[in-house]
Amino acid sequence: MTFNDFNFDQSLIDGLQSMGYKLPTPIQQQAIPVIQQGKDLIACAQTGTGKTAAFVLPVLDKIIKTKKGGINTLIIAPTRELVLQIDQQIEGMAYFCGVSSIGIYGGNDGVTWERQARSLREGVDIVIATPGRLIALLQSGDIKFETIEHLILDEADRMLDMGFADDIKTILKYVPEKRQTIMFSATMAPKIRVLAGHLLNNPETINIALSKPAAGIVQQAYVVYDGQKEKLLKEILKNEDFSSVIIFSSTKEKVKELAQTFKALKYSVQGFSSDLEQTEREEIMRNFKARNLRILIGTDILSRGIDVDGISLVVNFDAPPDPEDYIHRIGRTARAAKAGVAITFINEKDQPRFAQIEALMGMDVTKMPIPEEFGKGPEYNPDANKKKFDKPRGFGGKGKPGGTKPGNKKPFHGPKKA
Repeated sequence: MTFNDFNFDQSLIDGLQSMGYKLPTPIQQQAIPVIQQGKDLIACAQTGTGKTAAFVLPVLDKIIKTKKGGINTLIIAPTRELVLQIDQQIEGMAYFCGVSSIGIYGGNDGVTWERQARSLREGVDIVIATPGRLIALLQSGDIKFETIEHLILDEADRMLDMGFADDIKTILKYVPEKRQTIMFSATMAPKIRVLAGHLLNNPETINIALSKPAAGIVQQAYVVYDGQKEKLLKEILKNEDFSSVIIFSSTKEKVKELAQTFKALKYSVQGFSSDLEQTEREEIMRNFKARNLRILIGTDILSRGIDVDGISLVVNFDAPPDPEDYIHRIGRTARAAKAGVAITFINEKDQPRFAQIEALMGMDVTKMPIPEEFGKGPEYNPDANKKKFDKPRGFGGKGKPGGTKPGNKKPFHGPKKA
């Protein structure tokens, strides 16, 4: 199958060719015909499978062929990074089509706010927005959504995890009931099915390789003590074949610490977190995409909001909080059918968590030997460590409710949270 099989307008085909698109991916092959038929759709696809083009291309084609004026399509996404990514892809695909789009997101100045509000009032073709900023704009001015024909929710599971359920309900009050609704999610959890039941009308369902990493990812893990992680990371980064690297840490504080450490060692590195101004984040991403920056260190804000081909290495400095986050993190490499390496550091506490990841994928990740000069690491024994670290919160002593521990004046409430 080729993109010509979808009977797209030639201007859209020209845009695809200019961006280097060759053959449709499996999610595109399955989703595009459903969307072209005007049916509601819930699609479950892993990151890096081409899902953005799967919903953007048929919408662009319809706008080109039946342009009526006003806002035609509203795309809701959970983060500014994802909004920018989708907007950039639309600009590329629609370069020869004359279809307009705008990204709506917070964290910017009053001039940007006014530009966004004016675009909504005047009727750009496609709006891509984060829920919070969109609601603020809708409630502040005379903005009409009655011309919307397509409502698309991208990374719906992530939006629910971030607490946007009520915001989605609020936005629904502004869009016509008669519309095509398309929902993309990385997981098909019960909460997603409940949301789909509220939003979609008799939808088609597509599942593409749920919870499976891309075949081109070489997965490795090191079982280590926390004190060994930084030494091991330095050793790995000596390999200059890893020319484009993302490192994930669980906290913003650790991101800053690692960035400072490797800057001092003269590495080309930047930390990336929600503490940065939007202009700083955009500048860092431009440098990373242009290969002017070798190493990007961040929290899970990067795992779903970055679309860069050619990332050769992903390192989980800390094991991710849940199995699905692992899939999204390592999915930053081996995109577009290319190869890549994903390495995870597993301390004792994270062993049960990583065992859940392996169970979800239905495979064991290769445990690599630690260089002898770094000392011996812990044994990989998830069951034993689950018992060791999975202690109930709010209890002191041997499982007794927290009271006053002998010799303490203040009530003892058990171990502190990490």
